[in-house]
Amino acid sequence: QVQLVESGGGSARTGGSLRLSCVGSGNTEAIMAMGWYRQVPGSQRRELVASISRDMITEYGQFVKGRFAISRDNAKSAASLQMNNLQPGDTATYYCYAEVPGFRGVHYVWGQGTLVTVST
Repeated sequence: QVQLVESGGGSARTGGSLRLSCVGSGNTEAIMAMGWYRQVPGSQRRELVASISRDMITEYGQFVKGRFAISRDNAKSAASLQMNNLQPGDTATYYCYAEVPGFRGVHYVWGQGTLVTVST
């Protein structure tokens, strides 16, 4: 099994920066992609923020527009998300995830979530 622990987040002003980190433990050799989804207050839907494969192929949500950068250290089973030029619309709970294979196919393991609040 894989477990994820997130750190970082908090509050920032418009235009500011924050960094999120996520570290995996357990059967980390099984981790394929890692990344973050976010859930804005009052919404049930989670949207992709960024993902990175073991081969360092990255993907970003359309709203990112070059402001965020995801990185990964396979040796440490860790990923980081550098968020720059934050906007109030980025206020959300950010959930780290890891894509792992299972008996019924690929599934996601989730971190505990961290709140990011951006104010004007």
